[in-house]
Amino acid sequence: MLLNLHLPICNQILKRTKVTKLGASSQFVTPPPPPPDPPRRRRGLPPPPRDGEIPRRLALYSVEKIVEEFAMDLSMNPFSSGTRLRDMIRAIRASKTAAEERAVVRRECAAIRAAISENDQDYRHRNMAKLMFIHMLGYPTHFGQMECLKLIAAAGFPEKRIGYLGLTLLLDERQEVLMLVTNSLKQDLNHSNQFIVGLALCALGNICSAEMARDLAPEVERLLQTRDPNTKKKAALCSIRIVRKVPDLAENFMGSAASLLKEKHHGVLLSAVQLCTELCKASIEALEYLRKHCVEGLVRILRDVSNSSYAPEYDIAGITDPFLHIQVLRLMRTLGQGDADCSEYVNDILAQVATKTESNKNAGNAILYECVETIMGIEATSGLRVLAINILGRFLSNRDNNIRYVALNMLMKAMSVDTQAVQRHRSTILECVKDADVSIRKRALELVYLLVNDTNVKPLTKELVDYLEVSDEDFKEDLTAKICSIVEKFSQDKLWYLDQMFKVLSLSGNFVKDDVWHALIVLISNASELQGYSVRSLYKALQACGAQESLVRVAVWCIGEYGEMLVNNISMLDVEEPITVTESDAVDAVELALKRYSVDVTTRAMCLVALLKLSSRFPPTSERIQEIVVQNKGSTVLELQQRSIEFNSIIQRHQSIKSSLLERMPVLDEASYLVKRATSSQATVSLNKSAPAATPGGSLKLPNGVAKPPPAPLADLLDLSSDDTLATTSAPTAAPNNFLHDLLGIDLTDSSSTGGAPSASTDILMDLLSIGSPPVQNGPPTTSTVISPGQVTKHASATPQVFDLLDGLAPSTPLPDEQTAYPPITAFQSATLKITFNFKKQPGKPQETTMHASFTNLTSATLTDFMFQAAVPKFIQLRLDPASSSTLPASGKGSVTQSLSVTNNQHGQKPIAMRIRISYKVNGEDKLEQGQISNFPAGL
Repeated sequence: MLLNLHLPICNQILKRTKVTKLGASSQFVTPPPPPPDPPRRRRGLPPPPRDGEIPRRLALYSVEKIVEEFAMDLSMNPFSSGTRLRDMIRAIRASKTAAEERAVVRRECAAIRAAISENDQDYRHRNMAKLMFIHMLGYPTHFGQMECLKLIAAAGFPEKRIGYLGLTLLLDERQEVLMLVTNSLKQDLNHSNQFIVGLALCALGNICSAEMARDLAPEVERLLQTRDPNTKKKAALCSIRIVRKVPDLAENFMGSAASLLKEKHHGVLLSAVQLCTELCKASIEALEYLRKHCVEGLVRILRDVSNSSYAPEYDIAGITDPFLHIQVLRLMRTLGQGDADCSEYVNDILAQVATKTESNKNAGNAILYECVETIMGIEATSGLRVLAINILGRFLSNRDNNIRYVALNMLMKAMSVDTQAVQRHRSTILECVKDADVSIRKRALELVYLLVNDTNVKPLTKELVDYLEVSDEDFKEDLTAKICSIVEKFSQDKLWYLDQMFKVLSLSGNFVKDDVWHALIVLISNASELQGYSVRSLYKALQACGAQESLVRVAVWCIGEYGEMLVNNISMLDVEEPITVTESDAVDAVELALKRYSVDVTTRAMCLVALLKLSSRFPPTSERIQEIVVQNKGSTVLELQQRSIEFNSIIQRHQSIKSSLLERMPVLDEASYLVKRATSSQATVSLNKSAPAATPGGSLKLPNGVAKPPPAPLADLLDLSSDDTLATTSAPTAAPNNFLHDLLGIDLTDSSSTGGAPSASTDILMDLLSIGSPPVQNGPPTTSTVISPGQVTKHASATPQVFDLLDGLAPSTPLPDEQTAYPPITAFQSATLKITFNFKKQPGKPQETTMHASFTNLTSATLTDFMFQAAVPKFIQLRLDPASSSTLPASGKGSVTQSLSVTNNQHGQKPIAMRIRISYKVNGEDKLEQGQISNFPAGL
């Protein structure tokens, strides 16, 4: 039994039993023997020892008792460094509540911490496996990071495997501990065992930082030339990570990547194609190199894979290695984009793939989709593009919703390439609008909107209006908005426009937006020959569909304005049939709308106005109309109550002026309304586009398991130590240095810059201070100045008056200008960016400084979405003008400039301090740099 005891049990036994060395032999020191038994001895106890003999049976009995006690301890507390991983997982899964699970994890972590503190080497790998499982459950495991490094430094493969696996899970590239493993990685990359080399490559490809990439790039480049295909594959995938982290190293891998395309092993080919694709994104030089040396090899690979016989190790649904197909097609798209020669070279193989690939399997559809995307992305021939669009048309008939959705997406992109080819599939696209899947319906509707032109607007609109009647309520809003937009955009006949709008109002008037029916009323008021037709059509629609809110509003307005045309059938068109409507019927229609919409204030107000006008047009109904109007005198809504009282007074007391007061409204200026509507729409769009700019820099990509930090104010983020409050500014936000703005909270910037009507600041101040109207200014009117973002305007006419009124707040005499020339400085420089500041002072204003910042890109990759921000202490006022561009050319071949206006309110007492933050994108990846400028020249 003792031979089968586990090592920890033996250790525990040795601890609990004291061993005394007696010469060359060992003897158990046991407690005194028990007293002699009575004549009938208890069962199970050893007999008394003989004199001079080692109490062997008693010693064995003591050992057995110790083992039983230790086994009982294990059953009570199974969480120790010797516990197996499966036992811990079984205990965690057996937990019935989250509290029990946390308790199990807490006890196990405590045992692991104890083993780490005791430097337990026997169970280090087992503890690391437990930590990885605990980490995957979401619990903190940072205390085990150093154990990963110890396992990696071990000599054996099993320890290294657990160590590298723990390294990739428990650490990321931002951990400083990671720098300690660089030397071990370098040794393992040069190891003679290919499996250890593979472990190092896998770990490096997952957690490589920029510093590690620069240190270990030569070893990875050397491994690309080895004979083992698995090592080559892993080295190529690791190279992708290195190129992403340090794009400047792309030129080191160009030759090796091109040579890998000659391999036969599909795994090596797949990783090599991915490496070439990443090189093209990282460097223009690599793109040109691969265009010259790789296009022929890619065509050969694609032809061999397409024409190869059955290979069970690569076959998926009867197609040989569709993953390699797709990656090669993507690389072809990257190489052929904007290059006519390369595109011409791959046209034949693309046509072969598009015609020979089967479309009855999902793998084949994936290859066809990628082939279509490649054809649309390169300079392909018109015939090849038609072939690609026909493939998308076949996708639309597929039963799989995913395939139809991606086909609709691709057809929307193809609209900018070949509209006529997409028009051939118009009927199929219209059927997708009626699909049961809501995402397909919305995408198909957007595509139909793009398909509409002057020649097909009427049949397409008819199809959409017919479907509007049976469509789901959730889809009606989008469908109504698109139909109204199509009708307004492409209508050339006012009668057709009115017919379509009346149908939409009847079918989905509750979803029509206000600006749409406003525009309809403006058009009706301008079309005098169609006013009778409009009021009769709306009256009939109101009788049939009185539950549509927008329809009721337009109909009530038209009945109030053109009621006599409705009753007398004036301006009948040939397509109309005469209807019989009495004056009482017209009043009944408005009264019914007034009662039906008892909650909607706008509709009720329009009904009251229509009734007032009908009292003038139909005098016999005046008493009835007055009774209806009086019913709203007690309304709790002030607007309705006021209208009711005033309208009742007009009907009852002011008969002499009623007819002239209630004449038909003058024709509304349609051109002015359309301009106003377009201006408001553009303002809304610009506001929506500028909203994401409120959080510059974009969202940072965090690894799995790291919580995303909450958004913090820019002042907290930049963390200036000067003073206790920061003034932060980012272009194009203006921070006006204006006394009136700070004191009274009035925006004195010229409203003409925002599209509104200009107004004099004196009017605002006179109104605010209750002084009266300002004096009339003689002479020619002053021209309004257009203010660019970031500028501040000061009105000379307002400032002296307010300073006079407040008495004693006149500006102090400026200090004499020293006319000092300030040398330019290098404000910030990193491996990517260089920022230079030039300074300029205005005469007589020593506290104001104009800085001109120049940004230079030091890398070989173009920086996009460039944004510069600055933060200053509260005693400094800062204003940033917009940058000259948001794209920073590569290799210093151009620069971006931006002006800063700084006012130091404690000039001569405190120097200027500034923290800066620069955000940009490199190959679509967000980057963020920040620093502090402390080398401003003295005297600023």
